Amino acid sequence: MALWLYRLGRFTFRHKWWFVSAWLVVLIALGAIVGAVAPKFSTNFELPGTDSDRAMSVMKTDFTAINDQQLNASTSILVAADDGLANHTAQIDALVAKARTLPKVIEPQTVVNPVTAAQQNPAMASAVLGDDGKVGLIQIRQDIPMQDLTGAEMDQFKELLSEYRGDGLEVEGTGSLMQVFEQGGVSELLGFAVAFVIMIVAFGALIAAFIPIVTGILGVGITILLVTLSAKIIDVQQSATTIITMLGIAVSIDYALFIVSRYRSELNLGGSREAAVGRAVGTAGSAVVFAGLTVMIAVAALAVVGIPFITQMGVAAAIAVLVAVLGAITLIPALLGAFGRFAFSPQIPGIRHGDEPDTQPSNGLRFARFLTRFPLPAALAGLILLVVAAIPMTQMELGMESTTDSEYAATQLLQRGFGEGVNGPLLVVVSDAQNGDIAPAADDVVAHVKTLDNVANPAQITWIGNGSDPANPQAGAKAALISVTPERSPSGPQTHELMEQIREYGATSPGGATVNVGGQTAIMSDISSKLSSALIPFLIVVVGLAFIILTIVFRSLLVPLIATLGFLFSVCATFGATVAIFQRGDFGLIDHTKPIISFLPIFLVGVVFGLAMDYQVFLVTRMREEYVHGVSAKDSVIIGYQHGARVVASAAIIMISVFAAFMLAPDTIAKMMGFALAAAVFFDAFIIRMIVVPAVITLLGDTAWKLPRWLDKIVPNVDVEGTAIREIPIEKNIDPSLWEPEPAKV
Repeated sequence: MALWLYRLGRFTFRHKWWFVSAWLVVLIALGAIVGAVAPKFSTNFELPGTDSDRAMSVMKTDFTAINDQQLNASTSILVAADDGLANHTAQIDALVAKARTLPKVIEPQTVVNPVTAAQQNPAMASAVLGDDGKVGLIQIRQDIPMQDLTGAEMDQFKELLSEYRGDGLEVEGTGSLMQVFEQGGVSELLGFAVAFVIMIVAFGALIAAFIPIVTGILGVGITILLVTLSAKIIDVQQSATTIITMLGIAVSIDYALFIVSRYRSELNLGGSREAAVGRAVGTAGSAVVFAGLTVMIAVAALAVVGIPFITQMGVAAAIAVLVAVLGAITLIPALLGAFGRFAFSPQIPGIRHGDEPDTQPSNGLRFARFLTRFPLPAALAGLILLVVAAIPMTQMELGMESTTDSEYAATQLLQRGFGEGVNGPLLVVVSDAQNGDIAPAADDVVAHVKTLDNVANPAQITWIGNGSDPANPQAGAKAALISVTPERSPSGPQTHELMEQIREYGATSPGGATVNVGGQTAIMSDISSKLSSALIPFLIVVVGLAFIILTIVFRSLLVPLIATLGFLFSVCATFGATVAIFQRGDFGLIDHTKPIISFLPIFLVGVVFGLAMDYQVFLVTRMREEYVHGVSAKDSVIIGYQHGARVVASAAIIMISVFAAFMLAPDTIAKMMGFALAAAVFFDAFIIRMIVVPAVITLLGDTAWKLPRWLDKIVPNVDVEGTAIREIPIEKNIDPSLWEPEPAKV
């Protein structure tokens, strides 16, 4: 592996302009293709094998119009006044008139003042007017698929709400027009800016700091375009682009940082720049390849969950990491060749350049000596800190909510006037009756639902059929649809219990029919259940495969075991910190607390485990490299730490900055993901990898690097420490045709 990468590094350096041009051509070509075919992301959440998925299949077949209506934009305007809405008739009428002018409103005449609607149809008054006439509901349906709504249309709707808000009238919105996916920009730019500053500090030179940024931009751009283009062929959620941006930027810059740092170290050994690039790619590149492989396994293993959009996020993340690895071992050597002797210029005065001789004391060397002198207290202190941070994890509550923070005021008014569950009805479908007549079974289900707790307005529950007569759809119906509105929150445990009670009754096949429960509320509940049941199998797959890879890399059993156990401590601490901030509201950092999003634990485990192994490989491979070449176990830890600590610390700070920048997003879910990932990198990189792991390896001594003889014969030797490269004399690496001697000093 090392020798092959060594040759690849020299080849890309020698043909630098071909490789740089190839990356640019791929980016431009993909951009042109995406612009020409204009693929669209999907908004369908399919859960194969679940009860809600079967319910939605029946709706697609037998209630096509209602199903299509669910896919189109539907938005609610909430109006409220403490002195009664009747005192604001003119203001509300003007609001309604303006709302009818929104793009492609279906049946504008149905968009009416709730006070007027209640007066004209007293039987339906409770559906549009609540809290003794102080809260009203205005429904807007548009003939536009939800995924086709634009940011401009969302801004237009928000301006409409703002225009008529005031004079004692509250006007808030919730639904499709408030949930338009907003393209990122600020957080990504901030992440790149912070990364650039850290790179300047790490290298002490502007051009060297710029090279990893270029790699990150090209890598993330190509990956996003590939995933976007795939949406033309398969259903892809737009959420996949978020993880590409977050993870792609971070690993691209990290891997580039590792290669460039090693290249500078190799330059100090002498020889040509081409030879130095070859040695850097052969040694550091080997670590990058295996680190990237570990991350790809961790995120791609999200497919075991069995939820399409989770699988898409995992596969998209794996593609992002693959592109980052390819960029590190091909584009970085090419860029280093393109900049030539100017790669580490101009140097920034007053900043350590990182290429000082080993004999010169550095903070990494001082801390490594401290760790190896007091390994047991250092390891215990780090683990105790993580245990304390993990304590709030015992109170963790999981849930799924589709509402954004900007809808919070509207949902509060909705609950005040019409109950918590009005925005999350359960859609019960009854089908496949034995005698073909669905009416007896549908009547039985309706009668049973009316007896259950947590059902809003049970007396008004009825069923509609798919009969051919629009005036009487129950006649001759082969399937029935029942809308059940819960009294409590759609994501609450009471609503989940109500859903399960209906499903349990359906298991008895009332009237010989099949009963399924669907709708957004049921889908979210099924997602949570499936994620919970998949967590253990996911951990087994990820940890098992990663353990095998690390055993091959380090040719040891104890080092991979230490790495894996350390990860468990850091991820538990991350869960605890996330619960404290976002669920309990500690420190007042979050305005609207909410349960931890259900897919966060399994997503966090996949991504963070991969990143944790990145730092493990970056730091410990140098320790093994020194130990294999004759250095004592203790001294190998010191030397490896001295050379790797600066790079790992810089890489971790970059990761933390990129992830933490997503806390600037307006949505709490994005903030939660950004915080959790940033906290996980902090705990794992600075506590586990840079304190606990070196301390424990020091305690184990030579034992840490032992491998049973029988296993030593089985495990392939990938030479990640670059033994084959060290056997090549440096003076023979010089290619006279490429060597550009430095001007002689006068």
